Parts: sequence; C-alpha cells; structure tokens
Amino acid sequence: MNETVLTERRDAVLLITLNRPDALNAIDTSLAQGLMAAVAQLDGDPSLTAGVLTGAGRGFCSGMDLKAFAASGPPQGFDAFLRDGSAKPLIAAIEGFALAGGLEVALTCDLLVAARGAKLGIPETRVGLFAAGGALFRLPRRVPFGVAMEMALTADPIVAEAAYDFGLVTHLAEPGAAVAAALELAARIARNGPLGVAASKQLIRETSVLPEADAWQAQVPLAERVFESEDAKEGPRAFAEKRAPVWTGR
Repeated sequence: MNETVLTERRDAVLLITLNRPDALNAIDTSLAQGLMAAVAQLDGDPSLTAGVLTGAGRGFCSGMDLKAFAASGPPQGFDAFLRDGSAKPLIAAIEGFALAGGLEVALTCDLLVAARGAKLGIPETRVGLFAAGGALFRLPRRVPFGVAMEMALTADPIVAEAAYDFGLVTHLAEPGAAVAAALELAARIARNGPLGVAASKQLIRETSVLPEADAWQAQVPLAERVFESEDAKEGPRAFAEKRAPVWTGR
C-alpha cells in the first residue's frame, strides 16, 4: 500500500491527501505514483463525482523533491498527470504553501480553495530551472499577464488573498479550514449529475482557446453521450416527482 498518498471517501467525493509532511509533501516517485493511482480511483468509480486534493502537515506541496531529482531525475510518468489531470472535477485545498511543482499540481485542478496567508509561487528560477509542469502557460490564463510574468521571473510568491483578488483562488478559508471549505464546495458539485458535471468541466477546459465554431463541434459527442444517458432521464423524472435524483453515472 502506498502511504505517501491517502484517500478517503466522503459520500460522492474522494478526499486525496499528499502524505509526506516531513518532506513538505515534495514530489518523488512514490508520491507521484500514489497521486496518479488516486486520480484513477476517482475517475474509475462511477459513484464518485468530484475530488478534493490536499496536503498533510504544514502545507499543500513544496514541489519536486530536489534530492530525488538530482539522484534519478523527475518522477516517471508524472507529466501525464500534469498534462491531463482528472476527468472529474478536482479541487485543490491549500494550506501554508503551494510552491513550484506544488502550484503546478494545484493548477492541474479545476478549482482552488486556499487558507488566508498561504503562499503560491513558482520559484524554480532560483535553482536554475523553470516551471516546466504547465504553470508558464496555465497561470497567465488565470491571473493577469503581468502578474504571471512577475511570478515567473522574480520567483516571488503571492499570498492567497491576492490570488483570490486575481480569480486564481475561488474561495478563501481561515487557516486550518481549507479542506472543510473544499469539501463543502465538492458536495455542492456532487449533488449534480456526474456525467453532466464531467462534460461541463471537459468543455470549459478544452474550448477556452478554441474559436466558437470549433467549440460547438467539440460539444456534439458529449451532448450525445450525456443527453442519451440514464441520468438524463432520472433528472427530469426526479424534478417532476419533487424528490432528490439518484444518479448512477450511466
């Protein structure tokens, strides 16, 4: 069993915890493999609708384990997670800090919840590298261009309150309450039809840089799958019968 990443089911939400607190949840091969396995669990279980990703101890994630990187290079296969993320909505719950690859893991998530005072940054240039896990093109889509450029070039972090003002963080929590706030947000997502939720996420992600004509075309196969599903029948039926829908993800 991989103890560097823990999972806990909360109804239709999967809580995923990076569990290397003594190493500030730095990413080594074991943690990378554990996180990818947890995401596969989330996406592979039709009774799960959303996930919350957090870190044990003082912070979310400090990025790549530089000692492991110096010894054996980056974790094999982890770039697939950074590139593709999860099929279902994933919320980052950030306490303390999300730095370097840790912020890139958070940017792979769909929504960010952060505790006040938490630091978010990409300081890779301080050790002669650059943020190669997606931050350099994802961050400018979620904060103003100049903010992203300054973060990348100076290596200085911003605090959660500023990230909230820029729209990168969607919910601020008091210190120690980020997971609770993220779970509450995930529960609001999970009360909805899982197929429609996953399709909505996919369309927003994939079409944000497409011309509108191409976006309409990209929607066609998703609409066919969702609108012909069992859940598409259950939703209106439950509404008419004035009861909560029972989703199956089919």
